[in-house]
Amino acid sequence: MPIAEISVNVNNTEIRQYINQKLDESIKEAFFTWDIEQMSKQTCMSKSFLENEILRDPRMKLLERRKEKGKRYWFYEESKRVMREIMDKW
Repeated sequence: MPIAEISVNVNNTEIRQYINQKLDESIKEAFFTWDIEQMSKQTCMSKSFLENEILRDPRMKLLERRKEKGKRYWFYEESKRVMREIMDKW
């Protein structure tokens, strides 16, 4: 004979939004810049797609940082904002 019965109702949408918000906050704190490898992982886009569709855009070119023949970097927050602008026009 059970002593108590507990029932919990969960709103999956709200939980998913909360988790995504916390993940975004953590990523913002962790990243100052990112490279194409990290960009590919975070956006789930291939490097070739990023090169062809995103990184050729003049707005992204302005954000690109690199020493002569060195690795390319982009400021995280600014490039993420520009990527959204680019994707909104598709």
